Amino acid sequence: MITGFTSIARKVILAAFLTGLAGCDIGTFQGPASPNPPDIMDDGTNGPTAESLALSRYYGRVQSSLLTQGLLRQDGGGPDTPITTRNLVDNFVRIALFDEYASIGGRIVARQTSSQLRKWAEPIRMKVKFGASIPAAQKTLDRGNIVTYAARLSRVTKLPIRQVRDGANFHVFVVNEAERRALAPQIREILPGIDEAALKAVIDMARSTFCLVLALDPGATGTYSQALAIIRGEHPDLMRLSCIHEEIAQGLGLSNDSPAARPSVFNDDEEFGLLTNHDELLLRMLYDPRMVPGMSPDTARVQAEVIANELLGGQS
Repeated sequence: MITGFTSIARKVILAAFLTGLAGCDIGTFQGPASPNPPDIMDDGTNGPTAESLALSRYYGRVQSSLLTQGLLRQDGGGPDTPITTRNLVDNFVRIALFDEYASIGGRIVARQTSSQLRKWAEPIRMKVKFGASIPAAQKTLDRGNIVTYAARLSRVTKLPIRQVRDGANFHVFVVNEAERRALAPQIREILPGIDEAALKAVIDMARSTFCLVLALDPGATGTYSQALAIIRGEHPDLMRLSCIHEEIAQGLGLSNDSPAARPSVFNDDEEFGLLTNHDELLLRMLYDPRMVPGMSPDTARVQAEVIANELLGGQS
């Protein structure tokens, strides 16, 4: 992860097995999952703390700085960002078949490792939960954005995604600092057996971590059964929307980032803030029936070349 004021990583995704972490941007845990975790815990403040208010000011300055540099683009890509079959295949393999972080000695460390193809094989039942300190207007805005975006992802992937009150398997938390630190019991309910390093990454999120997502792969077969995304409530509107776009998409199985991916949100250079045309193609490739959970990078590349050629009409 790159830290600093002009290039700050948007998120961390943790791919964890019970004995350790194997992911850059997505948690992949083994173990049973609770279908009905308790409602979000109130941290007792019923309003933002002084620390949370300070973070809001900080992230406001970060967003202003990024926008001044022409980053956080919302146009989805254009003539300056051509997409070729070769680049699309390379980006797919790097983003869907590699993990960026690992758990070593109880710590999350940057380590690129090859992985297996991971995706959902069952419909997603999504539930959005807000911290008690999140203003009503922000809740309305964020809920609307999440519902609209989930519908878009469902159209692109052909994977049913619906909003539910109970029995969720994809949980989206929009919380401020104190509320996130109180989430450990709920996270353990949703992801039993979670690696302690992964749990610590959520509870003790560094300021340079904008947001994150974790997911559960009960049998390490490449099939997800539960996911949990954390969106900082202190972010200004565009940065929150950017986190929503990246974390939910990465929770579908595009778990890594690549500096070569462009136009893409799966690139920590922050050039693009919202899901792009290129990213939609990656999702269509991932959820093509020919892409089977558990595929190795080499096997998946063969299928990716066929699918990419179909999507782009053979553009080299």
